[in-house]
Amino acid sequence: MTATLNAVPTRYAAGGAWSERFARPMLQLAGPGARMTGAELDDLKAGLLRRDELGDTFVRAVREDHAVTMPAFREALASGVPAGAPAPLGTLFAALENRPDWVDDALLERGAAAARRIGGDGFDILAFGSLLGGYRSGGALQPLVRTGRIGDETLKRVGETGQWWLACTAPGGMQRDGDGWKLSVHVRVMHAFVNYQLERADDWDWEFRGVPINQFDRAGTIGSFSTSYLLQARALGIRVPAADAAAIMHLWSYVGWLMGVDERWLPRTERIGRRVLGNVIAGFSGPEESSRQLGAGLIGMHDRAPGISGVRRVYERERSLSMATFLNLGHGMHDVGQPMRPPWYPAYRIASNVLWTQLVGRLPGGTARLDRRAAHALTRMERFQYAGQRPPIAPVE
Repeated sequence: MTATLNAVPTRYAAGGAWSERFARPMLQLAGPGARMTGAELDDLKAGLLRRDELGDTFVRAVREDHAVTMPAFREALASGVPAGAPAPLGTLFAALENRPDWVDDALLERGAAAARRIGGDGFDILAFGSLLGGYRSGGALQPLVRTGRIGDETLKRVGETGQWWLACTAPGGMQRDGDGWKLSVHVRVMHAFVNYQLERADDWDWEFRGVPINQFDRAGTIGSFSTSYLLQARALGIRVPAADAAAIMHLWSYVGWLMGVDERWLPRTERIGRRVLGNVIAGFSGPEESSRQLGAGLIGMHDRAPGISGVRRVYERERSLSMATFLNLGHGMHDVGQPMRPPWYPAYRIASNVLWTQLVGRLPGGTARLDRRAAHALTRMERFQYAGQRPPIAPVE
């Protein structure tokens, strides 16, 4: 059964000094006034109690009222809502297709191109910065654990995230007929089904965790794909011009809006993104056993990559540990139960990125060369990691 809570779940800031240490660099980068107080902070905390109501209403129409079927949803997602479609289906897509006035197509395209230009390093950042960094706090991980997305499923799950990211950053990907738009809606509805299931589990710990997939955690997730992504790209020596960075933030703000993040917590600029993410991290609870389970699965995901040698598996594990240690400032590895490694691989990537993005990228035709180089790197990554067959995103029930 679902539960109604009035008190902030006890996991909020349960990490104490640990979460403050985790949040401090992001809050410092956000500048003066970064720390939320009063009603603003209360609203952020209350996000732990708020679900995606649009998605929840749709799932109820499917599961309880039987007013709409999933084949009808998939048809509407692919080609639009047909005449005479059930009202819940029309309501869902009318809301999703009513883009906010602030969305700018030119910025979406520039942000997508700039994000892809980061190339193969971008996938390391997503895996060992965004995902592994999120695993350091156990408070939001139970939906992953309880839907079985750990262990042998890790490579597939990272592949699903990669497919969604590539679709969102493809040319035209966030137009209504683009794969990024469709996959973002697909994932939003999938999350709503997971919420519906877990909210009715007899053993769900409402007092500690709040709503399973809630607005607080959604804000943190979109921040990791935008705000921390840019910071870690720069740490790897990648030049990201200010206009490109602003466009990347715009892209992920629209992606976040489409996926149900409360509009007030969208990372509309880098400073806003740092401020929101810093305050979310300050509210983290500490690591749990799930942090270690998911961390082990992520670091060892290449052990399950098809068709690679034992030597290459050892190399990929050591490379992953080196990059993860660098992106998580060393001490973060303890949170996910993984050993630290010297930053030999980041050092190599920094040297290469400084040469290519800081020097070659500034020359005439340099941006086009960087785009071609990034495209080749992404293709090689997919061929190696998934034997050329990127796994499909899990189907919606």
